[in-house]
Amino acid sequence: MGKRAVFALGGNALIRDEKHQTVEDQYLALEQASWHIAEMIKAGWEVVITHGNGPQIGFILRRSELAARELHQVPLDVCGADAEGAIGYALQQNLGNVFKRLDIEKSVVTLITQTVVSADDPAFSRPSKTIGSFMTAKEAERHRAKEGWQVREDAGRGWRRIVPSPRPLRIVEADAIEKLLAAGVVTISAGGGGIPVVSDENGILRGVAAVIDKDLAAALLATAVGAELLLISTTVEKVALNWGKPEQQSIDRMTLEEAKQRQAEGIHFDPGSMGPKIQAVIDYLEAGGQRAIVTNPENVQRALEGKTGTHFLP
Repeated sequence: MGKRAVFALGGNALIRDEKHQTVEDQYLALEQASWHIAEMIKAGWEVVITHGNGPQIGFILRRSELAARELHQVPLDVCGADAEGAIGYALQQNLGNVFKRLDIEKSVVTLITQTVVSADDPAFSRPSKTIGSFMTAKEAERHRAKEGWQVREDAGRGWRRIVPSPRPLRIVEADAIEKLLAAGVVTISAGGGGIPVVSDENGILRGVAAVIDKDLAAALLATAVGAELLLISTTVEKVALNWGKPEQQSIDRMTLEEAKQRQAEGIHFDPGSMGPKIQAVIDYLEAGGQRAIVTNPENVQRALEGKTGTHFLP
């Protein structure tokens, strides 16, 4: 058994900018990411891969809205399943092709993954995540009246749907992921944080209209499979304190206690970008994780060698 890691692909691994959003663009972007993952596997790591899917769910919702006069609309949890499958397919194929070029004898599978959340999570009464397309006030009111959507005006650009983002509690398919890893299979799972589901007293699951933070789910996944490393790839080479300010300072190393202190100060990590990643690192290390790294995809190998990235230790 090799070293075990959860590799969390950030959104930049799929959509680099507004001019490159097509399915083909995303496929080519994932090809590049696949080389970084393959090099890690070639070096002896057992890898579970997870990824974001926020823009893709937005695209699926928009297609559903445009087709509403002829076809049924797609529930949000099903949009998550659609995105998991489509992104997993592209990543799975790319990884398989890269493995052939590098003579790596590994199988890759995509596992549609459900993530349990609490039906009593406060997030359900305080939805905060904007999804889907911009709407006029009239369109927003129509959706609110007809489908029960919660909507809000978004910085003068129009109205958007808002949904809850409850905290992930359990990866339903964790045992299956563990068995695949033990069999030497590279597994793509918990895409977009997984499909949010709630469980009744008998363990019966039901999908809910919500989205899960992918980084928090990655930390939960890393804990569930006993990963020695949580690697979060993002748009920056290193985490910085006082981001965007004249006193901005890149960080090479940070302990768990230091991360908790900086997170609590509330001035360093944007709650819409780096904040959830730092919280994911904290959750993982507090649950017994050994180390975490945050860096950009092109520097993954150098980060694993200790030459760059921000490294977090207990």
